[in-house]
Amino acid sequence: MFIIGVLFFVFGLIFGSFLNVCIYRLPRGESIVWPASHCPVCKAEIKPWDNVPVLSFIALCGKCRSCKAKIHRRYPLVEMLTGILFAGLFLKFGLTGEVITFLFLAALLVVITFIDIEYQLILNKITLPGLLLGAILTWQLGSVHLWQIGLGLVIGGGSLVLVALLGKGLFGKESMGMGDVKMAAMIGVFIGAKGVAISLFLGFLIAGIFSFVGMATKKVNRSSYIPFGPFIAGGTLVYIFWGENIITWYLMYAGLK
Repeated sequence: MFIIGVLFFVFGLIFGSFLNVCIYRLPRGESIVWPASHCPVCKAEIKPWDNVPVLSFIALCGKCRSCKAKIHRRYPLVEMLTGILFAGLFLKFGLTGEVITFLFLAALLVVITFIDIEYQLILNKITLPGLLLGAILTWQLGSVHLWQIGLGLVIGGGSLVLVALLGKGLFGKESMGMGDVKMAAMIGVFIGAKGVAISLFLGFLIAGIFSFVGMATKKVNRSSYIPFGPFIAGGTLVYIFWGENIITWYLMYAGLK
């Protein structure tokens, strides 16, 4: 079990390197397969020994070997995060069809999160293929009926459409982008109606705590734009790892179990 967990972690590190390519290139409309990895400043091709996840960043002191330009700290962060998520998912679900589904979902959430943080965009080229991929994986590996997948899509996307309309009516401005709506629909396809409902609730809760702390420390004000995608992703991961425990705790607290 431990050795397989380590292998999942290493695979996550390597896959995280590919996710970094997606995060950098997709918003720029560039191919994620060509050309080979290169320094964004001097365009020098990155040699294989300088492209080892995390270790190369440390060995190079966070600088390009050719031009000494700083390498963004996002690169080792994404690699480590992906490695931890992959290992954690294996430890949670074992070698099952479910873990394969969640590995793909975790990868999509990582890419969406870091692009949304930097560009305030949730790209259709990620969520729409992700929605189709989620439907196929969940149907084939999770023994889930198509109507359940469809319900997850409707609950996920529909919930945020209602929030967007409510925000527009109350505040007279857009409070929820269509990218968030499509992201929630994609997540609903992966984890179903109950899962996406709880994930969105947790996402709003985390966003509320973040906003409160930000305003208390004067880092955020009422006019600040805060991308919601990372909070949806965070709520989804909390549900995947601890959702059943949260539901059990709530039922016991409410005296329903």
